[in-house]
Amino acid sequence: MSEKQQNPWIEGLQTIGLSIVLALGIRQFVAEARFIPSGSMKPTLQIDDRLVVEKISYRFNPPKRGDIIVFQAPQKALDVVGSTTHDAYIKRVIGLPGDMVEVRDGKVFINGEVLQEDYIQAPPTYSWGPEVVPADEYLVLGDNRNSSSDGHVWGFLPRESIIGRAVVRFWPPTRIGGLD
Repeated sequence: MSEKQQNPWIEGLQTIGLSIVLALGIRQFVAEARFIPSGSMKPTLQIDDRLVVEKISYRFNPPKRGDIIVFQAPQKALDVVGSTTHDAYIKRVIGLPGDMVEVRDGKVFINGEVLQEDYIQAPPTYSWGPEVVPADEYLVLGDNRNSSSDGHVWGFLPRESIIGRAVVRFWPPTRIGGLD
């Protein structure tokens, strides 16, 4: 007996269907591409940079100070800018749960010690805190401190809002590489 040959149209549809399921699964649980729409992370990230955001590591380990993360903006953040969509933001983790954070005199202080930040656009011209970062929350700030709607404006970020960690820039070609 010979095997019945499958209709090529059905085989093609099955292949396309499987490809879509795999692509959506990878995007949902492993990694996704994102673009930078604003200058809030200058000079580290420029407008229209394209990044890969990995979503696995924070399932096993908490974010670390200095990580660049993508997250669903809290409602307070959306209210500040008048957004009615569920925007994703990208910022740098500055304050960890339990940290006492203060911004004054153009510097960020973590538990009384000056945070060394060679990645910022300019020293902050505002004062904030001191405040203790609550359990399971983070203080996130843009690298362009004086032009960023971030934690100093809308407060702390709940851990469950974090989508993932930005790990590599893949566009533009002249700036391809890892992120610090």
